[in-house]
Amino acid sequence: MTEQTSPPRLLSLLPFGVFLSLFIGTGIVLTLQGVEFAFYQLPASVAIIPAIIVAIMMGKETISEQVNQFIEGAGHSNIITMGVIYLLAGAFGMVAKATGSVDASVQLGLALFPDYLIIPGLFIVAAFLSTAMGTSVGTIAAIAPIAAGFIEAASLSPALVAGSIISGAIFGDNLSIISDTTIASTRTQGARMKDKFRVNFKFALPAALISLVLFTFLGGSADYQSEQAIDVIGLLPYVVILGLALSGVNVFVVLLVGILLAAATGFVSNGYQLSALASDINKGFANVQDVFILALFIGGLSELVRRQGGLQALTVSLKKLAGKLSPNNPKRAAGLGIASLAFSANFFTANNTVSIIITGETAKELAEDGNIKAAESASLLDIFACINQGLLPYGAQALLLGATIGISPVDVVIYSFYPMILFFAALIAFWRITKN
Repeated sequence: MTEQTSPPRLLSLLPFGVFLSLFIGTGIVLTLQGVEFAFYQLPASVAIIPAIIVAIMMGKETISEQVNQFIEGAGHSNIITMGVIYLLAGAFGMVAKATGSVDASVQLGLALFPDYLIIPGLFIVAAFLSTAMGTSVGTIAAIAPIAAGFIEAASLSPALVAGSIISGAIFGDNLSIISDTTIASTRTQGARMKDKFRVNFKFALPAALISLVLFTFLGGSADYQSEQAIDVIGLLPYVVILGLALSGVNVFVVLLVGILLAAATGFVSNGYQLSALASDINKGFANVQDVFILALFIGGLSELVRRQGGLQALTVSLKKLAGKLSPNNPKRAAGLGIASLAFSANFFTANNTVSIIITGETAKELAEDGNIKAAESASLLDIFACINQGLLPYGAQALLLGATIGISPVDVVIYSFYPMILFFAALIAFWRITKN
């Protein structure tokens, strides 16, 4: 059967508008009502259901044909692969936390820095932990309570402490091979994780070094003493999975080895039991079920919108805009289009993974037309989605940090230097590599 796709039509993007309006509108209303974490009260996987209904109503085929199209999109190999990786990453994160690997990483990292380098030290610890765990929110949840103790014990700026933590968390979230954003960006662009990491690292390293200098210059000292013994063996799972991933080992193998190794170290150090392993794996699966379901629904919705000409219309519009910005350099124009697409989508969703999943297909088309390598387009998607996430006062990271430390989410992002610097570092680096 020949696939039929409608001509380019911007109106076909209306379902995405419905999704974003519900998602954002609910967050704004709840914020005005004083509800905490307002933008996360309506799960994205629920907010997208009315959008799917609208897309089916707009289609010209029968309902049965459109349902089949939806299922075809949801069952795409990239979507299913992404979902399984999410499940394994969630399981690894939960097992590593339960066996003490997270606490060991935090305690060892902080013990390495003298009190006068505690602010840049927090940045480095957050960066390492987020890279290893693959989650900026999980990293903030682990470090923020300790940071709150620093603020109480010494004359440190709460906003500066928050800025160093969120900066390090975004650094790792952007680079980690097991983060949702990396998984989504590489799968949608057809890139290998190690290739994306190498490209991404070239953009991220200069921004991280400049951020370290700023945090060192502005930071003060804190009288900190570790209250628990440092379990060096707890670091082993993180070190091994990072090494395996950067060596090009299949991500499924990497995550399975990580789960087993975390369980083994827990058994050796604190008598972690097989029954607990099964329970924690199940909890890890549950923790990522929302993003897993969302990935399926986005895949199905994207297929409906694509068949109705919406994604093609969006691609054409972005090409025109990017072409005006760089009329004599198609590759640079495509790169700017991808960057602006990811940045703007995350502004509306306040969720970098969601924004990447939504824009992945369009970004891939732009990359192919502009002759941009898959690893480069994946890096651009991930970088500019994470940049925006690290600067949003209504993002989960800023909300959680603000609530833990006791400051406004706006104050949290004032010293979020890394995303700010990465914005310019990535643009400059990409501008140079696409020079005619």
